[in-house]
Amino acid sequence: MLPQELINRADLYEKLKHGTTTVGVVCTDGVVLATDRRVTSGTYVAHKKGRKLFMLDEMRVATIAGLVADAQMVMDFLRSQISLIKLSNRAPVTTKSIATLASNILFSSRYYPFIVQFIIAGFDSRGPSMYVLDWFGSLTEEKFVTTGSGSPYAIGVLEANLKKKASVSDALPVVAKAVRASIERDPGSGEGIDMVTVTERGIVELKDEEIAQLLA
Repeated sequence: MLPQELINRADLYEKLKHGTTTVGVVCTDGVVLATDRRVTSGTYVAHKKGRKLFMLDEMRVATIAGLVADAQMVMDFLRSQISLIKLSNRAPVTTKSIATLASNILFSSRYYPFIVQFIIAGFDSRGPSMYVLDWFGSLTEEKFVTTGSGSPYAIGVLEANLKKKASVSDALPVVAKAVRASIERDPGSGEGIDMVTVTERGIVELKDEEIAQLLA
């Protein structure tokens, strides 16, 4: 049986279910990540410029879905641990090791779970890669994925339009249109799009004008 605290927390999540859309695509030369900006509490729009992209280091980015406070706490702790590992080992860390660390954090709190879902993506010596985690710490590597309440709409756009072995430039308009499809149909998603690319040159965040050109 589940602990009563976990049942109560799950009930709270259902009452304050948050909507969002996050999208990630692994390309031949990098990774593209995008999110909407709306932060909701049930049917109430709590914020119109919520930040759902977190820069973990100079080559790794994460997206968040779920309870904002839980996600922010885990992200801040993860960033501090990444810095500590780099200082201790005097060497860079891999994207997989960062995702595994996040998985361990979530799994260690499985009886009092953080209500979150993460996409962690980056570029290292092995090339581009992306991992998805749920609130119990389950970890899977994916080539393209969407999370949040708008994911059914976004995944349809990706499956219909994303070609195999796409480059970053090929994937950018498809990812932008996937998030836009969710914004147009999911009441929990909205207020614009944030997008980043991660390549061997590092992280680049797209401006609103560049995103508008992709959608045009």
